[in-house]
Amino acid sequence: MDKRMTEEEFVASFDEALDKGYIFALYQPQMNHTTGRMIGAEALMRFKHPEYGMQYPSDFIPVFEQNDLIYRADVYLFEQICIFQKKCISSGLTPVPVSFNISRYDIFEKDYVEAIEAIRKKHDVPVRLLRAEITESSAVGGMETVSEVLKKLHTCGYVVEMDDFGSGYSSLNVLKDLEVDVIKLDMNFFRGGVGGRGGLIISSMVQMSKWLNTPVIAEGVETIEQAEYMKSIGCNYIQGYLYSKPLTEEAFIEKLKQLSFEPVLASMDLIESMNAEKFWNPESMETLIFNNYVGGAAIFAFEDNKIEILRVNPKYVKEIGMNMSAKEFISGNPLRYFSAEGKRTFISTVKKAIRSNDEETCDTWRTFESRCCGEDKICIRTDMRVIGRAGERYLFYAMIHNVTAEKKRYIELFDSERRFRFASEQANIYAWEFTYATREMRPCFRCMRDLHLPPVVKNYPEAVFEAGIFLEESREQYFDWIRQLEEGAEHVEGIMPLTVGRVPFYIRYTNEFDENGKPLKAYGSATLVIEEEES
Repeated sequence: MDKRMTEEEFVASFDEALDKGYIFALYQPQMNHTTGRMIGAEALMRFKHPEYGMQYPSDFIPVFEQNDLIYRADVYLFEQICIFQKKCISSGLTPVPVSFNISRYDIFEKDYVEAIEAIRKKHDVPVRLLRAEITESSAVGGMETVSEVLKKLHTCGYVVEMDDFGSGYSSLNVLKDLEVDVIKLDMNFFRGGVGGRGGLIISSMVQMSKWLNTPVIAEGVETIEQAEYMKSIGCNYIQGYLYSKPLTEEAFIEKLKQLSFEPVLASMDLIESMNAEKFWNPESMETLIFNNYVGGAAIFAFEDNKIEILRVNPKYVKEIGMNMSAKEFISGNPLRYFSAEGKRTFISTVKKAIRSNDEETCDTWRTFESRCCGEDKICIRTDMRVIGRAGERYLFYAMIHNVTAEKKRYIELFDSERRFRFASEQANIYAWEFTYATREMRPCFRCMRDLHLPPVVKNYPEAVFEAGIFLEESREQYFDWIRQLEEGAEHVEGIMPLTVGRVPFYIRYTNEFDENGKPLKAYGSATLVIEEEES
């Protein structure tokens, strides 16, 4: 039976423990819950006395700290980790990065970084295979010293993790001031079950860490329910008994042989010139531009065909025009507003933007409902572009325009034109449409049948004069009509003789305008003029 040792027994046996290996490391795997691959491991200090058996870390570590022994114990364990990593390399195994713990006593030891660097170089272990892990409480009362040590570690190439994040009273303050590369979340928030207030806090921490471009590892995950919840909020990296208890060297080597390795990805790689810290700073120029000098704009994330709106500016809310708040747009599933067709169109455009790495545009109908304005169907034009990515998660910048009026006007014109064309087929009327930007004319069926026109007439109206359909004597009058239309006339009309037979037709043009009031298309018609015979 294991027997708990006293403080005096721990101190008395300390030198012997270092000499004979009573102090040793166990390795607990860190996993990607989505892929099932190992991303690393944490080395945990253990103490097993030949007579008294295994001792709890909560018993011997405080004793080492109180008796100025923890620094020697940590440096000793660091060397054991280096020896183990070198053994893996020499045997042809693919080693994974191993995290080693740094106590606050190590931080305040003047030459700590120099000491571990000498050991690492002695055993020829690549720095990428070692990660320094500090606790949040280590920084309390000595922020300046901790920052200096972290700077030294980064200079040497170490990845730095913050352990037990969220367990201290000053988590956000510590995170603000310390440049750490990985955050390890304290899963004590889930005591009493997944979800609730603890779940909300964990979710907020994960989202915040993503904006800091900092990967998150959930430590102490014991159930599949906890792992699935963490995955659902964007944290795939976990450590805990769900996958493995801490393992001996031999057992961990077997685990390395069984599992594939994958590197830890940063939470979000932003495009060049995009600075997330400045973008979220309310006083920065980036935020000033986002809020005041652009139109309706939003930041949203995309993953697994799901959209999450992270931020909208005041003009976004105004552009929708339903007297809704920014909070209403950010909360819940934004795709709930879309029609089925609109949802397919939007997701398809998102994927197209990912493939093209360029700006893409789509128009989608959405149904909004507010207490003030009731329910309304609105057409939104979205210009979107990828600004960041992490694995299969993408960050988008989107500009929106409410084009409902334009769409409704187009639908009305389309219906009117369709009805007019149908009637013209039954009457002695020819119809066509002319697009200013392309100088293209699209004739009706009767035009193509009687005048032998192609489905699209290029270089209009010059082409119909060259073909002899319009007479040269009418050129000046006709081009004057086109000029009036391009300058914004709602319609022009008059009688003009057409074809070589100089048959008189009543010609009328009606303009279609875009949302800015500029001429977009003109719809033309020609009706045969029947002259009364002289009596």
